[in-house]
Amino acid sequence: MRLSTVVLPVHRWSEGRKIWRRAEELGFHAAYTYDHLSWRTFRDGPWFGAVPTLTAAAAVTRDIRLGTLVTSPNFRHPVTLAKELITLDDVSGGRITLGVGAGGTGFDATALGREAWTPRERADRFAEFVALLDRLLTEDAVTREGVHYSAREVRNVPGCVQRPRLPFAVAATGPRGMRLAARYGRAWVTTGDPKLSETGTPEQSRAALREQVGRLGEACARVGRDVGELDKILLTGFTPEANGLLESVDAFVDFAGRHAELGFDEIVVHAPVPDSVFAADEAVFERIALEGMAQLER
Repeated sequence: MRLSTVVLPVHRWSEGRKIWRRAEELGFHAAYTYDHLSWRTFRDGPWFGAVPTLTAAAAVTRDIRLGTLVTSPNFRHPVTLAKELITLDDVSGGRITLGVGAGGTGFDATALGREAWTPRERADRFAEFVALLDRLLTEDAVTREGVHYSAREVRNVPGCVQRPRLPFAVAATGPRGMRLAARYGRAWVTTGDPKLSETGTPEQSRAALREQVGRLGEACARVGRDVGELDKILLTGFTPEANGLLESVDAFVDFAGRHAELGFDEIVVHAPVPDSVFAADEAVFERIALEGMAQLER
């Protein structure tokens, strides 16, 4: 199992660069950031753009993987996003993973002056978004007329450093999203069952995650793919035991071990943000990074 982190884009770069560098020093497999225009309780505070932040992070790190967790169609178009990703993959020396999801009904959904899409509209757009992005990142020239997203004689030379393209980590819990993960994903991402976040028990949460892993396997079987080829990533902070996860190394090891048994390959924890839902003891967070995985492997 691998351990990664999320660095929220809430810091001016004079401070943020230290956090990204420290993530690499601590040995995290990857450091991700959220790709939103604003997000939940952070809406009225600092919030910087994901792609410029990752570009800056690529310039001050050497080996750690970097990526979004996740990008969505809420305010992105595949044509412009593909150009930015190819550039970012080049700047980083091929260390970028694109976490991609359908998006939700948060502030991003209406920021461009339109009504939020229905769940079906989000699913329709997500499918078209991922399919076109796949082509844009693997083909030198693309023309496609879609219902929601089109590309006309778009050039993306020289393409990604990573071949045939940078990896997608597809966030999904529903059947259509699972099919996209099975077809296009190097990895699959989940935060658990949102209905259980506040009122469920850890046991119920693990049961729901076990069911999700099973449905991912079924989706892979339908397209003739071995589910073992996909990394399974759990973004923490949204399950019933989220508040206690970073209280001690032992608490983390217990959590990670139980979820490794469900088939997860990567656990992602949030870098502490004081006075927020992601507040945590910095010293404990660092001990988890330095000691937690070693304990899990004994």
